[in-house]
Amino acid sequence: MLRRIISPAVIALAFLGAAWAAGATGKWTATFDTQVGEQKYTWDLTAAGSKLTGKYTSTNGEGEISDGKIQGDELTWVEMLKFQDMDLRIEYKAKLAGDELKITRKVADVATEEGVAKRAN
Repeated sequence: MLRRIISPAVIALAFLGAAWAAGATGKWTATFDTQVGEQKYTWDLTAAGSKLTGKYTSTNGEGEISDGKIQGDELTWVEMLKFQDMDLRIEYKAKLAGDELKITRKVADVATEEGVAKRAN
């Protein structure tokens, strides 16, 4: 009997998580104030279940995101950036809130920046 009560709740939560994650799909723009100046970004993200994929265009170039994950309303992904002959790993952690992503951007062990991405029209 207990199993019948829990199963519908678990299924409902799974559907809710999938619907929430699907809200991340789309084009997003943000600007970060960094140690090397203003960095402008556009991400074109696609959410599928717990996986996040996409491309980015920034002040420093363009590429594909990697290691994209979705857990509830939290998104994480990685950007690899070539800067002055160094490969820098930039880790993103974002919280989805309607048409905004509240982002923490960690550039290797060098800097951490906060910003808000807005859904592009």
